[in-house]
Amino acid sequence: MTTASNWEQAWLPHRPYATNRFSDGIARHSRPVALEKRFIEANPSAISNLLVIDIDHRDASLRALCSVGSHALPNAIVENPLNGHAHAVWVGKSPFPRTEYARRKPLAYAAAVTEGLRRAVDGDRGYSGLMTKNPLHASWSTEWLHDDRYTLAELEESLGKNMPPAHWRDAPKRRGDVAGLGRNCALFEGARTWAYRDLRHHWGDALGLDDAINAEVTERNFAFPEPLPASEAQAIARSISRWLITKSRMWEDGPAVYEANFVNIQSARGRRSGAARNAARTQRRASVVDGDDTL
Repeated sequence: MTTASNWEQAWLPHRPYATNRFSDGIARHSRPVALEKRFIEANPSAISNLLVIDIDHRDASLRALCSVGSHALPNAIVENPLNGHAHAVWVGKSPFPRTEYARRKPLAYAAAVTEGLRRAVDGDRGYSGLMTKNPLHASWSTEWLHDDRYTLAELEESLGKNMPPAHWRDAPKRRGDVAGLGRNCALFEGARTWAYRDLRHHWGDALGLDDAINAEVTERNFAFPEPLPASEAQAIARSISRWLITKSRMWEDGPAVYEANFVNIQSARGRRSGAARNAARTQRRASVVDGDDTL
């Protein structure tokens, strides 16, 4: 990505959000008008191919450039010359979807890779990934480093120990603190799990189920420090609702089978919990018999 023309080919939004000052809000514009603004939407709402990390340190460019053994070299670094803070941008070889239920694995993988990049440069956890510094604007100092594009697997390989562990978004301290694509995944995963349980209140009422899921997604979205755009949250809600109604065995089998499965699941959980409690009691008794005084 060594020229402005290469950037415009990699940057996909057709009518992106853009603004000069966030205090004025963001609005959609044509691409030519958006490219005159200081901040622009990084990716369209339905697909992504740019991974952007917000590095709020005075040595942000150095952190992004010192990539050996840490992370792949970004394609571009867009720096604020007044404070040294910067956005580092990696360009993917192929866009991946962000809304469809059946294609969540690529997004979850991309979210994990993005989190790895954030950890590698100590990027901002609160950054949603929606808006980025316009690398063509005169307010910023942009370094165009190279025009090679990455697969997610190549980025993962370069990250090594910086890649997050499995289920990293599920940790209690991370649930409201996920960044970028992880925020999209966390919203989807939490809302769909809720929808599986709430389904029992909407048999035969697809519209009511759709409204309930949309309300739940909206509420969860506003729990984030920086919510996703309403259009993206609505797309997530529609994706969950559509899958439940058109592809889910739960909806197809109906309430009788659902309730039977629910009882079986609860019973199995109860048995596992009881077994764990019994094992703990046995261990405590054995410790007392053996004279273990650490209890």
